[in-house]
Amino acid sequence: MHKEAVDELLINGLKILDISFTKTQITAFLTYLEELKKWNRAYNLTAIKTDKEIIIKHFLDSLLFGKVMPPAVQSVADIGSGAGFPGIPLKIIYTDLKMFLIEPVKKKALFLQHIGTKLNLDNIEVIDKRIEEIENLKVDAAVTRALFSIKDFIDKAGNILKQDGILVLSKGPKLEEELKEVGGENVVIKDLKLPNLNLIRHLVIVKLSGHRPESF
Repeated sequence: MHKEAVDELLINGLKILDISFTKTQITAFLTYLEELKKWNRAYNLTAIKTDKEIIIKHFLDSLLFGKVMPPAVQSVADIGSGAGFPGIPLKIIYTDLKMFLIEPVKKKALFLQHIGTKLNLDNIEVIDKRIEEIENLKVDAAVTRALFSIKDFIDKAGNILKQDGILVLSKGPKLEEELKEVGGENVVIKDLKLPNLNLIRHLVIVKLSGHRPESF
């Protein structure tokens, strides 16, 4: 895609999602796009490789998490971050967040270190361990994209949440099946449309403190 078309696709997507942005943030996303493609040729970080797919299925898809995150959230752990999704797009837009990128695969962790430096992102830390190995980390929210079932994510990531913290997962068609495993009393589902595609993402918000999460 030409740079102008890439710009337009990204900006239109942000507008559809009603997300405010600056020119600096657009530049950061475009740099991220180019670095991801460059590293992907050597390290195969993601199967999604075209500009359009990266912008929609990685950048905008990641930002759906921000649409369901309560304003009180100040620290986020992205579990199984891979090439940085959803953590880095969230950090680019929500600059005040303290972001932890949990990624045990070394080549992916190296890319995350690189892109954090390249984009001059503050308050971001890459932890190259499995979630089960992490100690002494407490966050307001833990997020993941399709890496775990809801039950597995509760089991694996629940211990890093602060009191009243939340888990947020993006889910597709198997949502109902997974909900049966956990019961719905502390779960809220938000259905959001992915811009430019006829796709609905089910954002699952889980609160473990025994109180049903607010309907944000």
